[in-house]
Amino acid sequence: MKKIKSLFVFLMIIGTVISCSKKSEEPNPTPVDPVVDDKDTGYDTSGLLYPSYTGLVMAGYQGWFAAQGDGSNRGWYHYQGPNNTFAPGTTNVDFWPDITEYTKTYKSPFKFANGSDAYLYSPYDEESVDLHFKWMKDYGIDGVHMQRFVGEIKPSNAAGKRHFNKVLANALKAAKKYGRAISVMYDLSGCSSADVAYLEQDWNELVATFKLYDKVENPTYLWHNKKPLMTIWGVGFNDNRKYTIANVTTLVDKLKSAEKKVSIMLGVPYYWRSFGADTENSPALHELIKKADIIMPWAVGRYGMDNYNPNNLRQDMQWCKTNKVDYVPLVFPGFSWGNMHK
Repeated sequence: MKKIKSLFVFLMIIGTVISCSKKSEEPNPTPVDPVVDDKDTGYDTSGLLYPSYTGLVMAGYQGWFAAQGDGSNRGWYHYQGPNNTFAPGTTNVDFWPDITEYTKTYKSPFKFANGSDAYLYSPYDEESVDLHFKWMKDYGIDGVHMQRFVGEIKPSNAAGKRHFNKVLANALKAAKKYGRAISVMYDLSGCSSADVAYLEQDWNELVATFKLYDKVENPTYLWHNKKPLMTIWGVGFNDNRKYTIANVTTLVDKLKSAEKKVSIMLGVPYYWRSFGADTENSPALHELIKKADIIMPWAVGRYGMDNYNPNNLRQDMQWCKTNKVDYVPLVFPGFSWGNMHK
């Protein structure tokens, strides 16, 4: 069994937005409460360690794993394979993490080739998430987008919401400790139109519960365009989703008009500009993108070494520049999906 030091990071995002901003070198700045400096431009960002996404290398942090006995009561969630089975020959993951540096681990049903028991960690534990953020500081990753799968946190899934809230609490604490950027990224995969509408309520709950706008409590929360940044991933795909561009547009309009204004990054198909490949052929997508602060096209599996077209990226960025939308390219470190799709 191979071992690899891993955060179970699903995607790597490299920020190359057009605007420029410089991070403070002070590890623990003395923040002040946000003050609106203009109705349209947002809030005072003094005291923030990350007032802009510009120039940052961010990763996507799923945090959806659980371990038997970790207190989440979710068993071996997301380690397990088909039919909720987690046993030799059946698992979701490609690699076994190197647990040498973890202080809290759980004995699994697996064994190594030498017969010793194989242990795993859980992000439900504060200690494990703390280690991940320490690694980010050690290895030059600026921070993470905490992925929040709407299907996992909607009202009918109380256990899922409890889990993701606990992982987020762990991450916010560790981000502050190690000076790492952090933001919330909603994933709409598998959602209905009602689920999309619920996202507004969940965001407002997070803002209140975790004081996301409080620059003393969360000095490393990622801001952009003078407002806290959140991401809505999965809009404009033509794969017969149960929600529409109109549903997401309504959500964005509400979030943009709320008392506590927010910057929004949209996760869109790779060929969003030309409506090609898996993109829904609808001008409404472009109108929605114009409302956003940043877009992040989903490049995973969309091109290879033999068919990459750099002109596509150039034209995308020119469109964004013309329409005053920032652009974040995505790099996928990859995994095989082999065990997950057995």
